[in-house]
Amino acid sequence: MDDDTARPDRHGADDALRGRWRDCLVPAQRGADGPDPLPYADNLLARWAEPQRKYHTAAHLTAVLDRVDTLAGHAADPDAVRLAAWFHDAVYRPDRSENEERSAVLAERALPEAGVPAGTTAEVARLVRLTVTHDPADGDSNGEVLCDADLAILASSPKEYARYAAQVREEYGFVPDEAFREGRAAVLRQLLELPRLFRTPYGAAEWEPRARHNLLTELELLAR
Repeated sequence: MDDDTARPDRHGADDALRGRWRDCLVPAQRGADGPDPLPYADNLLARWAEPQRKYHTAAHLTAVLDRVDTLAGHAADPDAVRLAAWFHDAVYRPDRSENEERSAVLAERALPEAGVPAGTTAEVARLVRLTVTHDPADGDSNGEVLCDADLAILASSPKEYARYAAQVREEYGFVPDEAFREGRAAVLRQLLELPRLFRTPYGAAEWEPRARHNLLTELELLAR
């Protein structure tokens, strides 16, 4: 598809995401006056469109937001979770290890400017930092929703999962094959060792078995 054909689709997707940003930001402001929300959306969308991203793109953001919508009834504060979804990979450099922390700091800086109260801002930043481990405490319903939404790709169809794995490999194209296989296998084993990948009732019922199958399949392929 040439650029002229692709551009309207991209802009349409961006317009939809701008609307979704506004729809979660305004309730999070709790009635306070705030600046125009759209420049904040545009700044975030520019980050999600950076060239080093192959999987961690606006398509991933959209998928996470969709999964949060699916799980919203489980969350204590769905709008805080949606804001955390926007920020959770807002800073993303595959060659660095502090992406989640830098993303959380970005939220702590941007959200007060956007009119979000301190308590909600702190909760969003906490949730972003939680995506380092994807291991929320029991009863942390907001954390359970965000982590389940972020990991839901693991339960996708075999074709979609293969595309996801290929995109992750492309993001780490600077890593030699053998080192990548070892590192990726370690990540997969760490996930498989978790007692539960998904903490919400919906995630446990609908996503857990398929996700474990996909992880085991990828681990087997890496060993060949």
